[in-house]
Amino acid sequence: PVRPAIPPLVSLGRKERSKLSRGRSEIDARLDLHGMTQSRAHQALHHFLHRAQHDGLTFVLIITGKGTIGADPERGVLRRQVPHWLSLPEFRSLIVGFEEAHVGHGGAGALYVRIRRPRG
Repeated sequence: PVRPAIPPLVSLGRKERSKLSRGRSEIDARLDLHGMTQSRAHQALHHFLHRAQHDGLTFVLIITGKGTIGADPERGVLRRQVPHWLSLPEFRSLIVGFEEAHVGHGGAGALYVRIRRPRG
């Protein structure tokens, strides 16, 4: 049997992003990863996105935190890792795309994620 191709990620449209940032489109759910280890955050993200897809949600907000700029290179690990994880095949079947959130929703410390409709 032929395996289906992994769907590509696409950016949110300008219209969608504007509606989200202005509060004209609802953010259906939020996941706050603050204070989690990478392992725990990865697991929580995977579970959250599966649940969001199962529940038919459209847009979710993933809060990574900004970390601190400067001295400690270990700060902001989730801010760097989460976009990388979302690009992996295991997540691409769950999401259409993602972008940095508007400053009112956390800016560089958060991501808008569009959930892919389940097949079938």
